[in-house]
Amino acid sequence: MSRETAERRGLLIILSSPSGAGKSTLAKRLMEWDPSLQFSISATTRAPREGEVEGKDYYFVTQADFRKWVSDSEMLEHAHVFGNNYGSPKAPVEASISAGRDVLFDIDWQGAQQIQKSALGSHTLSIFILPPSIPELKRRLISRNQDDMETISKRMRKSWDEISHWDGYDYVLVNDELTETEEKLKTIIRAERMRVAQQPRLLDHVRKLQTEFEEDA
Repeated sequence: MSRETAERRGLLIILSSPSGAGKSTLAKRLMEWDPSLQFSISATTRAPREGEVEGKDYYFVTQADFRKWVSDSEMLEHAHVFGNNYGSPKAPVEASISAGRDVLFDIDWQGAQQIQKSALGSHTLSIFILPPSIPELKRRLISRNQDDMETISKRMRKSWDEISHWDGYDYVLVNDELTETEEKLKTIIRAERMRVAQQPRLLDHVRKLQTEFEEDA
């Protein structure tokens, strides 16, 4: 662990956007940029898609298990999306930020609000990604070839509901050009890591300065 990481508290970095705006690609690029970032693995009741790995992409759980986790307050946030439940297990997130590791969330506005209002809210950094246009959003959904047209239509209908919550975030970026958006994200994260709330040792340092000042008086 680096000196910088040991001396600061981890951030809960939230990325949200309507489906197809690019948040998953940006999250992947951030992980490549800084391997110390820990991706929050969500639990979901939906079936795995081709190529998805248990414990790496998601924790695939039954409806009964998911409800128990929620009732036992073991979820930091949870939401019902497109007929399935999604949520972020709380314990690994708390352990990571206490150890000075940032945790990256790829979640919707409902989950973002729950985390922002939680006991960990003061350590969150929330960023919303907007598409450059609605036609471009639809083109991206079609070109990624993950869903049938009926599902794409559902995602498009839901997109405005997602976009309408843009003003509940700390930062909002228009993802017109992917590399440029990526660089803006890196700049934001670098700055937010230096937030006073993220540097628990500052108080000890100020007390040391006060003692030295009084001894020198």
